[in-house]
Amino acid sequence: MVDSNSVPLMFRAQIETRSQIQRLIPSQRDQQAYIWAEEWMEAIGAQNPEFSDQVQVKSYAITWRFITNSGQDEGVIRPVIGARGYPYYPGASMKGAFLRACTSQEGLKYCGGTVGTETKPGLLRFHGGYPKNADWKDEDQLVDVVHPQENWQVKNSGNHSAFIQISLYKPELIFGISCQKPLEDQEWETIWQIWEKALGRGIGSRVSAGYGQPKIHPENSLLTVNLKGQGLASQLINKEGEFRANMFKAALRGHTLRLLGGVTNESTAEELTKHLWGGFAGANGSIVGKLGIAFQAQDLELDDFTYTPSKNPFSMPIYDLKKGQLDILLMGNLSEPEQVPYRNLVTRLIKFSLLLGGFGKSWRRIDHRMFFEEYLEKGNKPMIGCHWEFISSSQKFYCPVQELGDITKFLNDIHSKTKNWVSQTQGKQLSPQGANWREAWHPQNVQVWGRIAENKLDSIAIEWFHGNYNGSKTIKQSDLTGKMGRIGRIWHRMCPRYIVEDKKIKRVPNEYIELLTIFPDSSQQTQDFLMFLAQSGEFEKLWGGG
Repeated sequence: MVDSNSVPLMFRAQIETRSQIQRLIPSQRDQQAYIWAEEWMEAIGAQNPEFSDQVQVKSYAITWRFITNSGQDEGVIRPVIGARGYPYYPGASMKGAFLRACTSQEGLKYCGGTVGTETKPGLLRFHGGYPKNADWKDEDQLVDVVHPQENWQVKNSGNHSAFIQISLYKPELIFGISCQKPLEDQEWETIWQIWEKALGRGIGSRVSAGYGQPKIHPENSLLTVNLKGQGLASQLINKEGEFRANMFKAALRGHTLRLLGGVTNESTAEELTKHLWGGFAGANGSIVGKLGIAFQAQDLELDDFTYTPSKNPFSMPIYDLKKGQLDILLMGNLSEPEQVPYRNLVTRLIKFSLLLGGFGKSWRRIDHRMFFEEYLEKGNKPMIGCHWEFISSSQKFYCPVQELGDITKFLNDIHSKTKNWVSQTQGKQLSPQGANWREAWHPQNVQVWGRIAENKLDSIAIEWFHGNYNGSKTIKQSDLTGKMGRIGRIWHRMCPRYIVEDKKIKRVPNEYIELLTIFPDSSQQTQDFLMFLAQSGEFEKLWGGG
């Protein structure tokens, strides 16, 4: 009799005691998902699948991760697996993506369809795609993590959990198309151009979050922004660092929810956020949003930051992105006039994100390596924060600050235009009090304070996060600043100062705008701090707070 425990995890039922590869067990390296991936790699054939000589092929590199949901196991996202155990992109999926990129005439010619009562076959056969080489075969990189944090980050500290999925890391995929009759080279060029247009929208699952995006400029880009940044990298389950493109969608989606939560009620804010970025609608299934992201890191370094407390030295992965391209994608077909409101909205979102915060882990704090060097001098403290900037080709997205009141005008404009978008463009009701969320962007719920700093070491507020203010008073590890396992109510940003000079946006050498964004609670500790800010003369209230 066969021992059931010798059956590979891939063929076991996803139930307790048999196989639960999506379950993440904190602080445990031997996750079932790693065993699953190792068993898979051991069983794969040595030779890559190959297309026949009659098939036209072309390969494309994926910028980050690629996933196709096989639907094999309930609750587990793992690839479609084909010949000799290789993952592949199904031909039916390829045909569907190709068809959506065709005109109606091209679609009928190449993919077939119905003319009157007659069914007409298309000229082309789509053979799907396989990894071109074996670079993707790394058990550690195959195990991916999904960690929804919307309720925790924006609303009222709701529960949040991470889940495991299996995806391919930066594969190069080779795709095959054949035809039932010979075609001229020029027509094959047209066919591959249509396929590249389809690829530009991403292929596979979770494309709006940056998965399945090829290294080509997407034709469906609403907005292209060039960025640089540094900070703490995400960690995979095995503690390896990874620069994860989905952090951009997470940040933009979160700010969408904050801004909408400041002008309408909870259900409408969530509905419109799903309209823009997708999501789940309960019994109605999933919603495909209007927007997505694609990101290409053009100059990126990953490293480790090591700190040595009195016991147990610890390494934290960090990134240094010298140049990257972020595209906001239009995930559906809209005419140019229909695209304008969405383009304007995401432009405001990008400006808001870079003025007040950043992307990825620890985005609520400034990068201490850059702005508070003495904090890290002894090597016994952990790395904190991040710092993001637009690079030269995208400096037009900065809010120019001739004087601090320009930030007030900018935030007033965003709040007003968010109202207009909800009521006029989407035809939804506004709510005077907004959503009952911790970080709803309502003037009675948030305060923005600012000052002009002479240089990067002229941050005043950074000392308050690690020591006392006004003598013996402190906000360290309070409800305001947060602590491990608890989201705080304050953001701290050092934004490079730009002004308009000779009708051009120009950097003011060395200077920064130091900003504190505060979502006050009712504690006496917070009220004392706000009173101190108002009386100190160091910061000026720029927005909100009645």
